[in-house]
Amino acid sequence: MHHPGPPQFMAVGESVQLAPRDPEPDDTYTWRVHTAPDASSLELPTDQSVVQFDPDVAGRYVLELDAPDGTHTLTVRVFPGAYLPAGSVRSGSSGMSGMSGYSGQSGSARPMQFSGGASGSGSGAGEAQRGEGGRPRIRLDATVEADTVVVRADPHPNPNSETDRDDLVVEFLVDDRDDVDESAVETEGWELRVPLSAIGDRLRVHAVAIDETYSVPDSVVVERNAITDGGLAEPETDVTGHTDGSGSAVSVSRPNDPPAWAQEVTLYEIYVRGYASDDDDAETTFEALEKRLDYLESLGVDCLWLTPVLQNDHAPHGYNIVDFYDIAEDLGTRDDYEQFVEAAHDHGMRVLFDLVLNHSAREHPFFKDAYKNPDSEYYDWYEWQDNGEPGTYFDWEFIANFDHRNLDVRRYLLDAVDMWADVVDGFRCDMAWAVPDTFWQEVHDRVKSKDSEFLLLDETIPYIADFHDGMFDMHFDTTLYFTLRQVGRGDEPAARILDAIEQRTEVGFPDHAAFMLYLENHDETRYIVECGESEAMAAAGALFTLPGVPMVYGGQEIGQRGRRDALAWKHARDDIRDHYERLIEVRNETPALRNGGSQFRRIDYEADSDRVVAFVREHEDGSYLCALNFGDDPVTVDVGDLAVDSTNVISGDSVAAEGGIRVDDVVICPLA
Repeated sequence: MHHPGPPQFMAVGESVQLAPRDPEPDDTYTWRVHTAPDASSLELPTDQSVVQFDPDVAGRYVLELDAPDGTHTLTVRVFPGAYLPAGSVRSGSSGMSGMSGYSGQSGSARPMQFSGGASGSGSGAGEAQRGEGGRPRIRLDATVEADTVVVRADPHPNPNSETDRDDLVVEFLVDDRDDVDESAVETEGWELRVPLSAIGDRLRVHAVAIDETYSVPDSVVVERNAITDGGLAEPETDVTGHTDGSGSAVSVSRPNDPPAWAQEVTLYEIYVRGYASDDDDAETTFEALEKRLDYLESLGVDCLWLTPVLQNDHAPHGYNIVDFYDIAEDLGTRDDYEQFVEAAHDHGMRVLFDLVLNHSAREHPFFKDAYKNPDSEYYDWYEWQDNGEPGTYFDWEFIANFDHRNLDVRRYLLDAVDMWADVVDGFRCDMAWAVPDTFWQEVHDRVKSKDSEFLLLDETIPYIADFHDGMFDMHFDTTLYFTLRQVGRGDEPAARILDAIEQRTEVGFPDHAAFMLYLENHDETRYIVECGESEAMAAAGALFTLPGVPMVYGGQEIGQRGRRDALAWKHARDDIRDHYERLIEVRNETPALRNGGSQFRRIDYEADSDRVVAFVREHEDGSYLCALNFGDDPVTVDVGDLAVDSTNVISGDSVAAEGGIRVDDVVICPLA
């Protein structure tokens, strides 16, 4: 249906783009304000299918959208401007076109200090917008008790807040899309209750925690699934174990939880036009890549991210797309690509598709028709500057930004999403900060309705906590990336790495958010080149010992020095590859180093060098001391009264030393 999506939480001073979902561009859609706070004079344009909602006062708004399938209501809860999270402005439109600040072509390069606006950090730990207190966090869960759905919130204050947890306020919204008798909904404190008899097929509840500002929202879904042949329906997620007494089973799911499989993998980025270009016998690039799968399996990789594989212009990175529905001719055919994906699956690997929804290449036939031609049917597909040039970022000269206010653009991109989601296991979403967040919410719901285990990974620099609200499952940990670079260069002490991990919570990410850890990618100078070999060995250890999902950029594990060069397989560094292979193996074998049920904890330690950092990863199946040394010389680390088995599980050797443990680059020791 064309309903615009979930209810929204925002503050005065923020703006959000609202649009009908699954649009038919030739149909008519009309917006209006149904109810608003008494002091509001807000009106919505009646001649636009996609509108920008800019609330003028705080309160509760109910908007209406007239669509071909009926009239839909959307609730928006607007908080006073004083509650606006520090540094946060929602990405309402398509970003800020015409910006400069980054020289060069597109290719998913990072936007330096800009990311569409949001709390986060783009240059290392410690620069988050904290304000007084900072954003709280919230988690929702639901159960069925005596034929009543009970939704319970679990709020927590920001680590920097002096507010007592018991003083946090929770505000709930029931999703306007669901058939629910709202008069039967009761809220008290941190609980919402509604009888099963007042619910149709589904109940979706959204909520925020409120302190000096409000949290990233969380959601929970309760569904009634028909029982077939006297047995329980098979839900996509956790079952409550209850029935409603009328021939239905009741299931509960948490749509903001990342897929379980995605939190345990080692991710590997393949730059498609350089990774296997030395294979002269392969008929296509995909065949050459397929022949590398045995190597990747032996390394321990179990999820692949390929840079864009669609038809593109002259730039080999592939991000300047000229056809969103066809595979690049120089790589192979769609059948070749699907065969590669199937072969990867046979090797136990998932595959991520690099999804570009912000722009097309200027060589795209639609743009070529529209350029300097206001009469073109595609002219309104793009953003335009006053000088007649297309909207773009950082002076990139080969791309043009789509205008997501155009329903034809949305239809075109959503159809591409549908096509490729059927082929792969997830999307790595390029320049996510430059696409309206409500459009990402539609993409999220669209792919998850077909496969709840589909992964959505956002490239947003700096990261945006609000992007975990029904948009993305996993986020580039940009703060840790920049911090590791600072530490590797010697600009910051190694202990800043611990600050980077804790900053996730400080900027408001919920505890259930997942993060991708990386040292380099196709946009960045190789870590070993910028920081050095000893530093690179320690940084590799950081990827596999800190909480998150490690990502290895193709060639990183063999000491590759060129960013996008053909991989120098004949000059591969076996010592570096062995290091990575063992780190992957140890992480896979050690629950404390993975995400399920493990915890990260600071400890007191002493060392003669600030190039060393130590911490503990805890799990009920065993806890471990982890220590990283970014210096050239071994360092002895004194961990005080912490009882440690001095066997380094990476090497199997003892690292016992007078006064503590010896750390060459990476040490992982069981706690006694």
